Amino acid sequence: MDVIKTTLKHKDAKIEIEKLTSGKNRITVTLLDKTLFMPYGICETTYPVNLIEQILSVKGPGWLCDEIMRDESINYAQDNLRYDVLSYVSEDEFKNKSILDFGCGSGASTMTLCRMLPFTKIVGIEIDDKLLSIARSRARHHGFDKVTLLHSQNANDLPGDIGEFDYIILNAVYEHLLPLERKTLLPRMWDLLRPNGILFISETPYRYFPVEFHTTGLPFINYLPDKISLFYAHNFSIRNLKDLTWEDLLRKGIRGGSINEILKILNNSEYKPVLLEPSRLGVKDRFDLWHIHMNNYLERSYQRRLNKRSFIFIRNILLLSSKLLKALIGPNLLPRLSIAIKKLPFD
Repeated sequence: MDVIKTTLKHKDAKIEIEKLTSGKNRITVTLLDKTLFMPYGICETTYPVNLIEQILSVKGPGWLCDEIMRDESINYAQDNLRYDVLSYVSEDEFKNKSILDFGCGSGASTMTLCRMLPFTKIVGIEIDDKLLSIARSRARHHGFDKVTLLHSQNANDLPGDIGEFDYIILNAVYEHLLPLERKTLLPRMWDLLRPNGILFISETPYRYFPVEFHTTGLPFINYLPDKISLFYAHNFSIRNLKDLTWEDLLRKGIRGGSINEILKILNNSEYKPVLLEPSRLGVKDRFDLWHIHMNNYLERSYQRRLNKRSFIFIRNILLLSSKLLKALIGPNLLPRLSIAIKKLPFD
């Protein structure tokens, strides 16, 4: 039987798609521009060629497989989001309820929620219409015809008449909001959250962690004034940030977020924001959540570049250091936030 192969053209890469006997497509990306970063160059997917092409045109070749894996790989975004949500609330509590997936992007988190919670009404909102177009294509591909995907016209507001929600999720989103947007949008979302509803904010870097991993990779930049931080990022980061303005860096997520900042914004309301602790799926606190995320990251690294001996060694070091850090600092100095906040009336 002849192997069916398709080659996609791109100025920075050669992309080959091979049809497998399983019905999936295997994608192999070979970068021509060696300055580009590519976390994954090979992946398998159920996506048809036209959807692969759509993602390539928006995300570029370096992030093609990574973007596909965020939707289809179990131990990537799916497993992280599962623990970030279901370690706080059981699946049964979501039945016949509604979720707002704010900043749904190209739909990886929304598709995961549709699979996780098939009896829940899910609405995704995104300001970038190109990303939203990918999300809609993904929903059609998976047959998720009950999900609603809306385009937001204004970075400081939400679409009108979208109703109220029992749960609101910001997954890897909060860090990308500018300071004014945080102060404007978070209260708007809080107003749309029904009493006793829960706001989830996950995969957001902690603002005051000693190393800023998300945008610059630099130590101590989180403690410096904005102008000095900009100079530091321009001249010492290896991530080619020289041409970016401070607003560009804020949009990329350089300042992350903090629990105190979020609670302060939400406190200007007739309802009290109450920080919850995870207690399901074997998770006892937010430190456990971080440890699970790091294990998932190591699993992906093992598949990508680590040999088995290195993987086991690093995993054991992680477990030991996690227990030590937990004993010394508790859950308040973790590299990222994975929190749930309940909306309760004041006594």
